[in-house]
Amino acid sequence: MKLYLSSYKLGDDIDGLRSLVGLLNASVAVISNARDSSKDEQRKAKSLEFDMSQMNSLGYSAEHIDLREYFAKPDQLVIDLAKFDMLWVTGGNAFILLKAMKQSGFDQVVEKLIKTNKIVYAGFSAALCVIGEDLDGTELVDDVNAIADGYNNETIWEGYGLIDFYPIVHYKSDHPESHLMDKELEYVISKGKKYKTLRDGETIIIDS
Repeated sequence: MKLYLSSYKLGDDIDGLRSLVGLLNASVAVISNARDSSKDEQRKAKSLEFDMSQMNSLGYSAEHIDLREYFAKPDQLVIDLAKFDMLWVTGGNAFILLKAMKQSGFDQVVEKLIKTNKIVYAGFSAALCVIGEDLDGTELVDDVNAIADGYNNETIWEGYGLIDFYPIVHYKSDHPESHLMDKELEYVISKGKKYKTLRDGETIIIDS
């Protein structure tokens, strides 16, 4: 698998990301569904615009992929994402993001594209949480009861298990949620979970 995991935004290892992708003009699918529960449409639009511009600044061609468009046709997602070289999954609410992935057919993307090294999985914050073993502890930071139009109400706790550690993002950082991370870390330790802390700017690259 090829994973680029950042605590916040692009992080501090852009050269590492470029090397992982291995293409100068890569095509990127930007997935921002973790923000779907927010009612601030203007802020969401600005954030997406920034995410797209960051990908373009790398020389990549970026396209926004809304997982909600695949809720009624989940078998199509893996077909459409297969044309991209990288996924860039943004932060937001991890519970909402995981629901969006499950409802849209992202399980097939994991099995057919990510685990087979056909596409790079990259992103920040919530993007890391959903590929761990589970979200147990994430409710201390993200609203587990967050809702969004078209989403199932049932909470999903089981992640994709692509990483064998619980990611503590925004740790000791200048981020609005940073003050909650100590409590999350304390909980994770109490549960005996393997974990890694990431300050904003820090990244983890997995190439296996």
